[in-house]
Amino acid sequence: MGDEMKHFIIVTNQIKDPDFEVTHEIVTCLERESCTASVYTGEITKAQWEEILRREAKATDGILVLGGDGTLLRTARDTVDSQIPVLGINLGTLGYLAEVERGSLGPALDKLVRGEYDVEKRMMLSGQVLRSGQVLEDTCALNDITITRNGRLQMLYFLIYVNGKLLKEYYADGIILATPTGSTGYNMSAGGPIVEPGAEMILLTPICAHTLQTRSVVLRAEDEITIRIRERMGRENQPMEVCFDGSQNLALKPGDEVRITRSEKHIPVIKLGEASFLDVLHRKMSE
Repeated sequence: MGDEMKHFIIVTNQIKDPDFEVTHEIVTCLERESCTASVYTGEITKAQWEEILRREAKATDGILVLGGDGTLLRTARDTVDSQIPVLGINLGTLGYLAEVERGSLGPALDKLVRGEYDVEKRMMLSGQVLRSGQVLEDTCALNDITITRNGRLQMLYFLIYVNGKLLKEYYADGIILATPTGSTGYNMSAGGPIVEPGAEMILLTPICAHTLQTRSVVLRAEDEITIRIRERMGRENQPMEVCFDGSQNLALKPGDEVRITRSEKHIPVIKLGEASFLDVLHRKMSE
């Protein structure tokens, strides 16, 4: 990092910072240190991001995301191609993904401006949905890819293959494939393991499995996982969907396959060494 002027993009979740009080505080802090900042609010679409990054990516040192884990996830995914590191500033209840809490904003920004931070690479999943051999969807997720039923309470039936070999048949309400970053999300509430976010592995956790084997399975990051949706003979087929990072949904039919591998892309996350993941975990578990 040289002494050239630093520029930051600030993304504000207006629901969490309605009067832009924290946003103004950050802009003032940065300008005081001779940095520049551009502020964007609300839901920024992928197309809008492309436009913003076309203008600003070359000069931008970091993207500061104010809000909760949801805003951070969306921003990280939509800007991954730029490889600009992201920093989460938590304004909600205690998030797992955000690095900075509201109370330690001043010291955190000082460190940021001085370049006193590490950039941690977070693995992503790449998910393809195939129907009769045609690719319907090909996208990535930083947190998780889930298959759940969409409608009445009936179990789903699917086969899971790892590297082409059948691992297991599942009767369950759904299945979650999570990254270590996503381990503290839906995976955790379904009883899956909590994993240090810098680790590299894929977690497979059934949602309310209807057999006694309800354990999560931890796979290598290099494994290829295929989930094949089975027809239920003599039953009306249950509507179901695949969902990427809790926001992008696609309806599935029996016979469809969801193929999941580690993405070639990584999300760069700014680590200021404020609270380690284990500190946050300790606080959450003591609540």
